[in-house]
Amino acid sequence: MIDRRAFLRVSALAGTALASGAALASGTPAWAGPRPADWSALGRGLGGRLIRPGDASYDSARKVFNTAFDGTRPAAVAYCRTAADVTECLAFARKYGVAVTSRSGGHSYAGWSTGPGLVVDVSPMNAVSYSGGRATVGAGARLVDVYSRLGAHGVSIPAGSCPTVGVAGLTLGGGIGVVSRKYGLTCDVLESARIVTADGRVVTCSATEHPDLYWASRGGGGGNFGVATSFTFRTHATRDVTVFFLHWPWKKAAAAVRAWQAWAPYAPDAMWSNLHLNHDPSLDVQIGGLYVGDRAGCERLLADLVRRVGSDPSSRWISPSSYGHAMMIMAGCSTMTVSQCHRPGSLPGQTSDGRLVRDAFSAKSHMAYAPLPAAGITALLGQVAASGRHSVLLDALGGAVGRIAPDGTAFPHRRALFSVQYYAHQAGGAAWTRATHAAMRPHFGDHAYVNYIDPELTGWRRQYYGANAERLARVKAAYDPDRLFRLPQGV
Repeated sequence: MIDRRAFLRVSALAGTALASGAALASGTPAWAGPRPADWSALGRGLGGRLIRPGDASYDSARKVFNTAFDGTRPAAVAYCRTAADVTECLAFARKYGVAVTSRSGGHSYAGWSTGPGLVVDVSPMNAVSYSGGRATVGAGARLVDVYSRLGAHGVSIPAGSCPTVGVAGLTLGGGIGVVSRKYGLTCDVLESARIVTADGRVVTCSATEHPDLYWASRGGGGGNFGVATSFTFRTHATRDVTVFFLHWPWKKAAAAVRAWQAWAPYAPDAMWSNLHLNHDPSLDVQIGGLYVGDRAGCERLLADLVRRVGSDPSSRWISPSSYGHAMMIMAGCSTMTVSQCHRPGSLPGQTSDGRLVRDAFSAKSHMAYAPLPAAGITALLGQVAASGRHSVLLDALGGAVGRIAPDGTAFPHRRALFSVQYYAHQAGGAAWTRATHAAMRPHFGDHAYVNYIDPELTGWRRQYYGANAERLARVKAAYDPDRLFRLPQGV
């Protein structure tokens, strides 16, 4: 499971750690912290690349998607090409007491894809292969590449819409996406994962091997139990779909919310939709989505929605599409090539002709287990109408998502009707998301999605994981008893 080079290195570091412990016990001062020569030795021992402050690529390597965290300066970023590279990084972190952070796409809402210590970046492990109904996907693959490479085989997996999100974080936290109601969450089609645990072992977890770790890896959140290096998924065949976007004027917002929440979670599985209440820059109501079927079937279902709203939309766009192009539409890349639908640069995960830019934002979430009452709709619309540039995004659940028991995977929100994101740009956005989350708490209760991780959340264990929190804690104790992985909201 571990190659000879990594095994010898882990053994040597383990011996050093024992010697350091003996020195502490005897009262002899123990040197605790890597010198520049030690970092250099780590870099030479990697098949990938170690980037340190002062290196030409450091300023780009240290930055994650959200520009709000540009002040964080890691001691090093290790671009790991293999699981053996990850093992060496974890051994280094254990030996020197260096804080370690795992990173795939760098989209953590709380900025926890980076940190002051060693960032273990799995972006170079981005291969995507397909055989016999199964896809093997490297943990560093970006979603746009997963869709494109699997699409060449006429298959796909249910996943998210943001093109530069890494598949690892999405899967480990659950994976809500645009075909979830038809095919389930990303974690629902996960058959096995290859993970480097805190002690340096490379294990494959599945329903029959390390089953508790497998269960925890399906919704327990990234960065908790080890560093994932690859995943094996069941796939579904792709087919032509229908994409749609309907808009109503703001005066119809209350009617649209009432209609959508009574329609979207209960529609046929093939119909996925979301409701966006936007104030960015002007007030707008949009219901968009994807139907796994032809235009005629989509039109029939949308006619029912329009009837419930009580007025025709002010604009509508409904179009048949290939599956692959639909994913590009949902990614905001409909006029781009796959290569352009990346961040620009020369580092792993970037492309020389990439056009996507980073963003500064603040976000919080709820999971809705019941429809909003009239007072809740009024409160929500009042928050959206407040000054600023912000949006509320409601994504329909139900369908295949709700047919798995809440404890069937670590993702507990199987009975939720829809997810809710409060998302704000520009200075002052954090104050708006904070106020809006507080205003809606009496109506939505205390439920949140770990992939929209929120550093200000109180009672986060119960909100993210519900009754699954206790079992997750037991898995953590078994696979990381010394808590090498120490997220501020780590299980």
